[in-house]
Amino acid sequence: MPDITWEDPYCGEGANCFRIGTDPHNNAYIAIAGQEDTYLTDTREALRTLIQDIKAGKADHLL
Repeated sequence: MPDITWEDPYCGEGANCFRIGTDPHNNAYIAIAGQEDTYLTDTREALRTLIQDIKAGKADHLL
């Protein structure tokens, strides 16, 4: 497992919580809070766009 530094969980309405992390190589990670050993990885910009779209209500069905 990469050396990931996780941010505090972000929780939407209900029990939908996820965490964003980064590693020393500037890769970005996203995981369900409490299940950080199973994650998705992509560029930091791609995950930032995903989170912004979720917060804007464009992809709320993903949560």
